[in-house]
Amino acid sequence: MVIRLIYLLACQAFRWLALLARSDASKDAEILMLRHQLTIARRAQPRPRFSWSDRAVMAALLRLVSKQRRSQLALLVSPRSVLRWHARLIAWKWTYPSRRPGRPPKPEALRQLILRLARENPGWGYRRIHGELLGLGRDVAASTVWSILKQAGIDPSPQRVDCSWAAFLKAQASAIVATDLFHIDTVFLRRWFVLFFINHGTRRVHIAGITRHPTDPWITQQARNYLMDLGDHAESIKFLIRDRGAYFTDNFDAVFQAIGVHTLDPIMSTRGNRPHPDHGRAPPTPRRQ
Repeated sequence: MVIRLIYLLACQAFRWLALLARSDASKDAEILMLRHQLTIARRAQPRPRFSWSDRAVMAALLRLVSKQRRSQLALLVSPRSVLRWHARLIAWKWTYPSRRPGRPPKPEALRQLILRLARENPGWGYRRIHGELLGLGRDVAASTVWSILKQAGIDPSPQRVDCSWAAFLKAQASAIVATDLFHIDTVFLRRWFVLFFINHGTRRVHIAGITRHPTDPWITQQARNYLMDLGDHAESIKFLIRDRGAYFTDNFDAVFQAIGVHTLDPIMSTRGNRPHPDHGRAPPTPRRQ
């Protein structure tokens, strides 16, 4: 019994010595956090629940406590809970309940007109139909025409190609590079955009840059920097896949076209798992009625 008492006193003395070595700010943050936990636990509820102010206080105090001390304290929350709170806060900020998801529906009259042109003119592809619609004063995108034809089971062109999009990607994997932007939200709900390039063959991702405002000059300069970093390996690139974002302008495409890289339109992507037969043909001149 005496030996156990001496052992406990020695352990407590070492804890006091370790406490003296810590900074006053660390000890104050730990005391404030434990007091705040007691306040939450004393609330007359079956289970302690955190309000938005409690979450803000606990997140701020957890940041001041070291990772080693967090594992030694009996906390009501964990760092994973703080990350979940942050994810909910971002979702709340960017949620628009009154906005319907997806694109607006296409007028039925326009759909019937496109199907009629396709059935009455078997030799017309979706680009030819798109040109005729422009001549009739119908402002519609070529991709919309292709989508309507695909949903109706009508091919964009009577001539079918044997090479599918999947076969093209497999055959040209080492010569394909894709690019796009993704965004991240900071703890202060500030959105940053990251431009990246990925080699289709090696799956190697190159982070080109990060900015809050992806402008045309910035995107174009990052493309030049990417080709400079590749050096002699840039000659192996033959195709660049990118979407139709407004930030990918003609200046951006010109940087790659200068070294012989062909830019592939996303309209030639995996819808139906087949490249469009009309891809690469210029739309016909609209017929004046």
